[in-house]
Amino acid sequence: MKRHILLGFIAAGLLFSGASRATPLITEEEAKLPPPKGAVAADRRGIMRGPKVEFVSPGDSVSSPMRLVLKFESYGGAKIDPDSVKVLFLRTPNVDLTPRVKPFVQSDGINMQDAELPPGEYTVRVDIKDSDGRPGTAIFTLKVAPK
Repeated sequence: MKRHILLGFIAAGLLFSGASRATPLITEEEAKLPPPKGAVAADRRGIMRGPKVEFVSPGDSVSSPMRLVLKFESYGGAKIDPDSVKVLFLRTPNVDLTPRVKPFVQSDGINMQDAELPPGEYTVRVDIKDSDGRPGTAIFTLKVAPK
């Protein structure tokens, strides 16, 4: 009986210690890839009724792990399609971060509590669509200070 209780405590400790670890967003190897050549295009011509992606946090320059928060806003009664969310680290070649971010995506945005990145500046593009198929895009830069 005591042995089962002890094993239970050990298992619970492992679960809780695993839950508190940071989630890698960009690896050291990916950070070393060359930046894209030329300007980074954002498709925002004219008046758009498509959804909006708002970069909320982190602020100017933070250390890793950091909290990454984005808000999604739709218009005209349409809903955000969480399955349409695509997150790219803009490098040559681009790095698809979508599988790493997917567990943190909801219909109202992304809330990643402990995103881990090496020090540096990283340009990220987020693409979404609403239930009417209209696209929305945001491009932002994450600045990670050395520890």
